Amino acid sequence: MNFVLPGIGAGLVSALLTAVIVKATPLAAVLYLLSPIPVLIVSLGWNHRSGLVAAAVGGVAIALAISPLSGLGFALVTALPAWWLAYLALLGRPSENGTMEWYPLGRLLAWVAATAALTVVAAGIVSTRGSYEAFLGNAREIAELFVNLQFPKGQPDSLDDATRKELVELFARITPFLSAQGFTVVLALYLWAAAKIVALSKRLPRPWSPVPELAMPRAAAALLVACMVVAMLGLENFVGVFAAALAGGLFMAFALQGLAAVHDRTRGNAVRGFILSALYVVLFLSQGILMVALSLFGLADTLFGLRRRFGGGGGPKLPQTPSP
Repeated sequence: MNFVLPGIGAGLVSALLTAVIVKATPLAAVLYLLSPIPVLIVSLGWNHRSGLVAAAVGGVAIALAISPLSGLGFALVTALPAWWLAYLALLGRPSENGTMEWYPLGRLLAWVAATAALTVVAAGIVSTRGSYEAFLGNAREIAELFVNLQFPKGQPDSLDDATRKELVELFARITPFLSAQGFTVVLALYLWAAAKIVALSKRLPRPWSPVPELAMPRAAAALLVACMVVAMLGLENFVGVFAAALAGGLFMAFALQGLAAVHDRTRGNAVRGFILSALYVVLFLSQGILMVALSLFGLADTLFGLRRRFGGGGGPKLPQTPSP
């Protein structure tokens, strides 16, 4: 019972945070976004089986309170992704010197991207009952709202109907890519925050590796290229959707690695605070466009080992890792 009771409690709390979305208020939306955190906390602090109990209990509670489809959506979109990432984070094996070798943080970030992509596709399949045409129709509606917001109708420099239609179609096609990007950031922040909370309670089994030192494996770079190629083939099915979503998730994961590399390179620098502050200000003002440069930097760091070659900014050096 040492993992069942915490799992039941976390599942009910997560289900409650999810159910308040029916209120359709800003506070309800914020609470809904926090719903995976109880599952992450109980999985990291007690046992990954607690996370499975939370997923089951929360899914049943949502199914009874709202609808069976909503309960399935909770399990697939909210609870199971959180459980899976916590399960990977706690993977470890004894090393030759008697210490525990934990799952590398870089590979965990790659799985965050893959989990985000799978969640985006699962949410699309559940919400449309497996209809690709319905999924594309929903994506067009979202894209149209975005285009109308950016380029309001009736303005002197407003877009003509043909150009507006082309933009809507373009954004509809890349919606999985953009959605997975955002969800990758959200899942990474959730995992980091949950690990910090559990570490404060002294229940986190593993020491959390310094985030500036994370580096994804080279296989993630090859997977990104493969997904981009498949996505550009324009497949009219959920295989194409998954390829685009996984490409978006990996793209954002490499951007996060680029940010980590900047943090690593500036350690020990007297003006580190100014550099990082300026970076985040520019990142905000550019509305994420700087993420493209950061993603390319992270990709180059993985492929060519930039930090291993030139060293960090005063912190501990990254160990050499063999190519896959």
